[in-house]
Amino acid sequence: MPGDKLPRRGGTFLPPDTFCNEDHPKLELRFGSAFVEHYRRRHQRSPGQEQAPAAFRRHGLAEALVSRGRTIRDHGDVASFRWRPDPSRPQAMNLEAVRHACDLVASNVATAIAAQEDVLVLGGDCTVELGTVAGANAAGARIGLVYIDFDADLNTPDTSDGALDWTGVAHLLNISGCEPSLARLGPTRPMLVPQQLLYFGVENITPPEAATIRDNAIKVISREEALNDIEAAARAAEWAARFDCVLVHFDVDVLSFIDFPIAENVRRCDGLNWSKPPSC
Repeated sequence: MPGDKLPRRGGTFLPPDTFCNEDHPKLELRFGSAFVEHYRRRHQRSPGQEQAPAAFRRHGLAEALVSRGRTIRDHGDVASFRWRPDPSRPQAMNLEAVRHACDLVASNVATAIAAQEDVLVLGGDCTVELGTVAGANAAGARIGLVYIDFDADLNTPDTSDGALDWTGVAHLLNISGCEPSLARLGPTRPMLVPQQLLYFGVENITPPEAATIRDNAIKVISREEALNDIEAAARAAEWAARFDCVLVHFDVDVLSFIDFPIAENVRRCDGLNWSKPPSC
């Protein structure tokens, strides 16, 4: 996102078998006996984002999964908190609230994975991934993260605008300059090493983020590749096959707003879309 960065919504999916449906050749996620944790994030700055989980409920998410033969356990929301200016921490606003919510999500995710359940986490912004990865690590899973997002989220508080939302991946990798209380979530630090991360559909990469990607040899499949290379999704699936547990982070800002108007801003009309999805 150029210039002033707005927050984004984060959703995390942890299916063991990401697949392509032959009738609808787009990347889909299959859920077994699905645990559903609706996660109201603590950091989003656009009013209403914290109500996203309730909106998905009203519009039949659980019923849609049940109709596909899945068993759903809905574990409800963590406590809702709307973002507010935080002059005490201008470079990492609402840090304590974010950390608390991530701890709660990590506990639920760890319990579900240990019980061999698939996990769906819905969130208001991309720091949702911190709690999810911490929980997967606590469950002892050998994880890989496919990060489907318009933005790389590799900024540290020093290179951001105070919104922790676009620093999530930096905290997962424990990049220098991150907030220690977020970088040490869960039993391992760093929570991920670069070889456990693959970007898919990313486009907005700041110069500091580009340097981090280059220096750490992080795998990237760009938005242009995802749209135009028929083998892009297959390469992502091949990369993911080495892991026991695949986490798929999906931010709706990677989608064309015209095709699927769910993001909180309308700046993107050239993103991924349902009529021309990535092919396997």
